[in-house]
Amino acid sequence: MTLTADPHDIPVTHDDTRAFTLSVPGMRCAGCIAGVEGALTALPRVTNARVNLGDKQVRVTGTLTDAAPLIAALDRAGFAASEMDAEALTSATDPEGRALLTRIGVAGFAMMNVMILSVAVWSGAEEATRVLFHWISAAIALPALAYAARPFVVSALTALSARRMNMDVPITLAIVLAAGVSLHETWIHGAEAWFDAALSLTLFLLIGRYLDHRTRRAARSAAAALTALEVPRATRVTDAGDVTVPTAELAIGDHVRVAAGARIPVDATVIEGRADLDRSLLTGESLPVLAQPGTEVAAGETVLDGHLIVSATAVGEDTGLRRMARAVAVAEGARGAHVALADRAARIYAPAVHGLAAIGFLGWWIATGDIHHAILVAVATLIITCPCALGLAVPAVSVAASGRMFKAGLLLKSATALERLAQVDALVLDKTGTLTTGTVQLDHLDPDAASVAKGLAQVSDHPVARAVAAALPHVVPAALTDLHEVAGDGITGRWNGQPVRIGRGAHGTELTLPGRAPLDITPRETLRPGAALMVRRAQDAGLRVTLLSGDRTAPVRAVADQLGITDWHAEATPQNKLALLHTRAAAGQKVLMVGDGLNDAGALAAAHVSLAPATALDAARAASDVVLLGGDLSAVPLGLRLAKLARRRMLQNFGLAVVYNLISIPLALAGVATPLMAAAAMSSSSILVVLNALRLKVRP
Repeated sequence: MTLTADPHDIPVTHDDTRAFTLSVPGMRCAGCIAGVEGALTALPRVTNARVNLGDKQVRVTGTLTDAAPLIAALDRAGFAASEMDAEALTSATDPEGRALLTRIGVAGFAMMNVMILSVAVWSGAEEATRVLFHWISAAIALPALAYAARPFVVSALTALSARRMNMDVPITLAIVLAAGVSLHETWIHGAEAWFDAALSLTLFLLIGRYLDHRTRRAARSAAAALTALEVPRATRVTDAGDVTVPTAELAIGDHVRVAAGARIPVDATVIEGRADLDRSLLTGESLPVLAQPGTEVAAGETVLDGHLIVSATAVGEDTGLRRMARAVAVAEGARGAHVALADRAARIYAPAVHGLAAIGFLGWWIATGDIHHAILVAVATLIITCPCALGLAVPAVSVAASGRMFKAGLLLKSATALERLAQVDALVLDKTGTLTTGTVQLDHLDPDAASVAKGLAQVSDHPVARAVAAALPHVVPAALTDLHEVAGDGITGRWNGQPVRIGRGAHGTELTLPGRAPLDITPRETLRPGAALMVRRAQDAGLRVTLLSGDRTAPVRAVADQLGITDWHAEATPQNKLALLHTRAAAGQKVLMVGDGLNDAGALAAAHVSLAPATALDAARAASDVVLLGGDLSAVPLGLRLAKLARRRMLQNFGLAVVYNLISIPLALAGVATPLMAAAAMSSSSILVVLNALRLKVRP
């Protein structure tokens, strides 16, 4: 293959416009958006490119037959990209969140207006004025409650229909009884009404529900993301020529052509061609692997140079990528069984509140024979003990901790991630792309060698060639002729009439100059910033640290020795990683898994809690509970300390809620609780747990 060929000169079989969705995990800011869109729209067959920075994706339309030119253009612009099947991804809209915010607005607006009227009543309004204000309060509160309290009512009815209890049952009962009794009191011109308390209760609980929803919203199925990473279209080789078909139509034995920069769509055997493969996302191997006739390849691997024709050996549900997706889905389901602290408290709280209200009702009815007063006592008990503080105890801490962690470079994606992080007693680490980054050290090259290396490397899109060129930013490239790249072998040329070469050698990547021994320029792995500090602090905290990599034994041992990790495993397949996590879980360990590739997705989902760098593949980020936004791994031990502190704050908030109930329940059962007392008690307890959550601070 000569280097004078236009990499975008791909035949277009028809003029239909197609849409492609690319995952670009390296996008982080407005400048990245401009860079990505500019690189794509500069291509001749691209008509439009739109970036979604939140999902780290770009949607491109144009008259192209595949995404290879798009991926190549982004690669030259400094952005790693991979094609995704947009139909397999979940919607980015959030109708539930918008509905909760609307209900919060309605409840808050209604509560403020009713409170104004209630203050006038509490201040000693005359009977006619009091009755009028009660009717106005009813006109405001009842429609607002009918709309704003709907989530609690629906949840409670669903639970009761299944013959079980949840936190929404006493909430709904309190709201309905408070509104009903208040309407009755208004009808008979009674002295008290509870509309303000019912609205206050609804407002605070809706706020807690929304905060909880925000933490859950970030989670997305990693299995769906893995499925989306499948190649949606493939080039089938037939007797009549190449035909672009949906990947789902491929059958075992079909011959498929895979161009440079494209991912392999099926598990297959190479029957023609020679090229380097990037398997890092699937196996964790840090260096490209040579593929030639007879080599077994897997769906999801990327061809770096040249092109291959492969014969499909597994398609559809039988490919390794699909098997990995199924394993991730099973692991996600098992992890989803984790019960949040607030949910465990709700199992005890709901029957206890109902029992107390029933005791108050029966006690006063038997003691006085006044069923009207007994009902008021029961309603007061339900309202004053309703779980505003309990409902805010966990979400308030979660939001405060999420903000602190975000400043430290950690993004929480799961509602229960904080609680699970606080329980961690073991740390399992991937190597390639997680602990290390590949760089080239070329300080040993003299000026002539550096100049030739730069001249050879800058004409190739191979990742090793790009690394060599990047390592020589200020070197003027040599004037070379007869440049030629051989897929899977290297780049050759002539310098001053003599042959020169960069390519595969006996001990890695070598630079060959006339009359000189080959020079080793193999990329060497370097530790990410903060890697050593993370491991040291984890070990100091008593955590068992394990290095688990799919790479070869030698580089894994080298990194383990450098970091002082004695427990390490090399050449681990995705199934091996998943099995180790299951073994650790069965032994009772609470493992934090840190990884970045497709080969880590199953382990990330199976771990007690998981973390992935922002540069990780979309599927790995989706499988994780926490995303490392920066490149500094020292944020990980800081996050663990924050999580432990957050758990203590959650328990403290539960303690505050218990103390509040120990004080308020006797007042309610004694029949001395007024609407003012109920509203003030609920508000003060809610504000108290929020203030306690805001005290969440930890030193770096």
